[in-house]
Amino acid sequence: MAKLFGTDGVRGVANKELTPDLAFKLGRAGAFVLSRQGKRPKIAIGKDTRISGDMLEAALTAGILSVGGDCLRMGVVPTPGLAYLTRTYGCCAGIVISASHNPVADNGIKFFAGDGFKLPDAVEEEIENYVLNDYDFPAPTGADVGRIYDEAAASEQYLRFLKEELYVDLSGLKIVLDCANGAASRIAPQLFKELGASITVLHGEPDGVNINDNCGSTHPESLMREVVAQGADLGLAFDGDADRLLAVDEQGKLVDGDQIMVICGLNRKRKGTLDKNKVTVTVMSNLGLKEAFQKEGITVAETKVGDRYIMEEMRQNGGILGGEQSGHIIFLDRSTTGDGLITALELLRVVRETNEPLSRLGAQMRRFPQLLVNVRVKNKEALKTNERVQEAIKKAEESLQGQGRILVRPSGTEPLVRVMGEALDENKLKEVVNELAESIKQELA
Repeated sequence: MAKLFGTDGVRGVANKELTPDLAFKLGRAGAFVLSRQGKRPKIAIGKDTRISGDMLEAALTAGILSVGGDCLRMGVVPTPGLAYLTRTYGCCAGIVISASHNPVADNGIKFFAGDGFKLPDAVEEEIENYVLNDYDFPAPTGADVGRIYDEAAASEQYLRFLKEELYVDLSGLKIVLDCANGAASRIAPQLFKELGASITVLHGEPDGVNINDNCGSTHPESLMREVVAQGADLGLAFDGDADRLLAVDEQGKLVDGDQIMVICGLNRKRKGTLDKNKVTVTVMSNLGLKEAFQKEGITVAETKVGDRYIMEEMRQNGGILGGEQSGHIIFLDRSTTGDGLITALELLRVVRETNEPLSRLGAQMRRFPQLLVNVRVKNKEALKTNERVQEAIKKAEESLQGQGRILVRPSGTEPLVRVMGEALDENKLKEVVNELAESIKQELA
């Protein structure tokens, strides 16, 4: 059987690949592995708004209860909110049911340790081994069976944390919010309104099937139009589980994760609050980010794609700011994971402190032309072994003649190969990337 855990938990089409049976087994094995410190483990469970969340939650919960664990159901809550609540409720672990920015048919199961950080690879592998090898788990009876506790006030506690620990006076700011019909749909409007902003909400009415549907951080086009139409100061776009944020400036132009990191990183450098004067990014970040930081004497560390690798680098080698162009940004002095709401508050803090429009703040980074093409394939792992594909990649790199770069990698969460190119000559970039993507499609699709 294939490996269960990817770069961001267990993902798949709900009720087809990610079945209730698998969810039950993950709950049972996860509770068993993560609860060895205590006789009666407590595990927090949260979810986004997709329709399959209830089904998978029921199966997960049954698995946990069956080995004597108690479940604290937090309801619909952002993924980073669940990580926060896992810590504050003293749970030995937390589990969030979400496929983040993916379409509604997908879902995922992601574990957090009791400290709110994602599980180390070794622990995920241990859980996986128990799931795949039909281990004979303990089966308590009577009073030793686990219980369910519904924590209706949990999300309010997370909201209080955001308002009190990251307070920013937003009075006079006009903000458009795109909640992706996801986990931010209730909490984001309440947060920014209570901080004083005048808000307009887009895509904030989840019905179970409209999550990420032409909205949110993966589809910010409607937000870009609405910011201009409203004459707003800026727009904020979350993804389905609210761990990502992209912004839109007052001119309706997108401000991506790289630009947000530059805005926040440079501001912290000037204030002396950027630990080690270091920012951690992935190989997908724009060359303009490196240029902007290097001019100010800020070190840029690079990792493989995936927020778990960014976090590993930050925890091992220092630094409190890191993230991805997609808007998954980590402020390690604020949270144990990427948090779209925290990122929004940190960005708005800079807007307030500098009294500059977002367009001018975003212009601190010169964006190099960059093109990303996703190729849907049958077997993304064949990318490394297919000789014709490797030859096509080498040819593409050579054709840029040292004036750019090519990066080809399999997606960690979807059956895609991502082809990214960056070059000073935009026309040449389009030609090279599209030709390479077509070659990969012919070989692997």
